Amino acid sequence: MAGGPPASWFIHELMVAMQRPYYVGLLTAAGLHGASHDQSQEFQVVTDRPIRSITVGRARIRFFASRFVSEVAVTNFKTPTGSMRVSTLETTAIDLVRFAKAAGQLDNVATVIAELASEIDSKKLVVAAKVADDVPNAQRLGFILDRVRARPLAEPLRGWIERQSPKPVPLRSSRRGHDAREDRRWNVLVDQPLDIET
Repeated sequence: MAGGPPASWFIHELMVAMQRPYYVGLLTAAGLHGASHDQSQEFQVVTDRPIRSITVGRARIRFFASRFVSEVAVTNFKTPTGSMRVSTLETTAIDLVRFAKAAGQLDNVATVIAELASEIDSKKLVVAAKVADDVPNAQRLGFILDRVRARPLAEPLRGWIERQSPKPVPLRSSRRGHDAREDRRWNVLVDQPLDIET
């Protein structure tokens, strides 16, 4: 391929050389797990500290920082040159909401999660939420799961959230939630409904 091999061929070697823990995440991971909607034009990688985006050949690699990078559930995907660490479906769902801006905003996140929901394990999703320890975004994820007709999947997550004494949060974290309708099931303030592509 002109311009060099895709990022998946060398990402593991790159991160080992940089001596950084990592996993391939967000929209890149969603695509590897079978989501076809709105494939990202960048290769998205989560690591433990801010790193500037780099371009290798035609591949633009964008990094996201998370202090939980070594604790989350990942799976190994084979590449032509070895393997790479990729977030599990459950970790991917949590991260898509946490990093919604980088994943095309919450409407796009909901559309991607709708594609993945049938394969997500409800118990593993609770474990992923516990690791991230981010109750507000877990509330948003639960709300999204209800909207994409995956309410049974969301039930264990709801049980965990209720034990954390959640406070009302705006659905879109960039908004303050004024004049919003509260979804009491998730304590989410909705001032603009989700626009989910089907």
